[in-house]
Amino acid sequence: MPLWPVYAGTNEPHDGIAELPAPPPWRAFDGGPVLPAPDAAADASAVSPDRTHRAETYQATQETVQLVNAALYLRRPLLVTGPPGTGKSSLVYAVARELRLGPVLRWNITSRSTLHDGLYQYDPLSRLYAARQEAARQDRTTSTDDRSGIEHHLRLGPLGTALLPYARPRALLIDEIDKSDLDLPNDLLNVLEEGQYEIPELVRAARLAPDGVAEVLADGTDERVPVARGRVRCRAFPFVVLTSNGEREFPPAFLRRCVTLHLRQPDDRHLAEIVRAHLGEPDAYARTLIDRFLSRSGVGDLATDQLLNAIYLARSADLDTGSLDRLAEQLMPYLGQAAQSDVF
Repeated sequence: MPLWPVYAGTNEPHDGIAELPAPPPWRAFDGGPVLPAPDAAADASAVSPDRTHRAETYQATQETVQLVNAALYLRRPLLVTGPPGTGKSSLVYAVARELRLGPVLRWNITSRSTLHDGLYQYDPLSRLYAARQEAARQDRTTSTDDRSGIEHHLRLGPLGTALLPYARPRALLIDEIDKSDLDLPNDLLNVLEEGQYEIPELVRAARLAPDGVAEVLADGTDERVPVARGRVRCRAFPFVVLTSNGEREFPPAFLRRCVTLHLRQPDDRHLAEIVRAHLGEPDAYARTLIDRFLSRSGVGDLATDQLLNAIYLARSADLDTGSLDRLAEQLMPYLGQAAQSDVF
């Protein structure tokens, strides 16, 4: 039996995902043909310097490590809640880096997001234009480059790509799910439960294709992947992180299909570790700012990145202590309703 945990929260990349035990029988998937794990640099936006830094410096708590492993073992989505600035979206980058899961797929949710957006996008107008061009070209000459097929005008979305039959789990961030339309969590239920979906346009086209296989673009790359008869089924269930700022409640049917992690504001020790990871050993003034941040966070909402901004500028600016205090106060305003009598 593999040793718990697979994810250790050490920020040191390793192949521990290969030691993940077989899933529970009710979470086993058999999609194919099996696709190799993508190269870590396949998606330039996913390995940008800011995201790489967030992955390298993430400071996971013991509770976070335990629940990430629970989601990995159970092949369940991880619903991460908590106030702004507690590292909800950074977590998936840290896990993907440590477990070598490849580029993180990211789906930013808005009030207009639908399940279809996450699965795939199809542009029928561009296909119609290509078909007209192809017809005109055939009138003049014989063409071997027909771009009028559906597969040339369809791209898988982040969720659709995550559910491809990869040999290793892909990492998917569904960011700020609480901003979605009321129906989206329920719409996600069946796809995340079954680990599969259909593309109706390809299902219809498959009836006319000799082998029924279409080569379509995956999210984040210009590489094509095979989709047989318009149906996609995962092999290794992806590591799915859904983040929420707690602005709404989710239906019980949705919650029972997720592992839930609530991130709290860090304590003084954890804050010092975060500062150390990002900016090096905190000096005396940085520790003063940490203490002030902690004392004020009990009155109103503050985010950790506000503290990091204040410490960074305090080290960079050639100002006296009074000026630094005023600057820090301006950089750390409350994000919500705060007491009128607050003094920095």
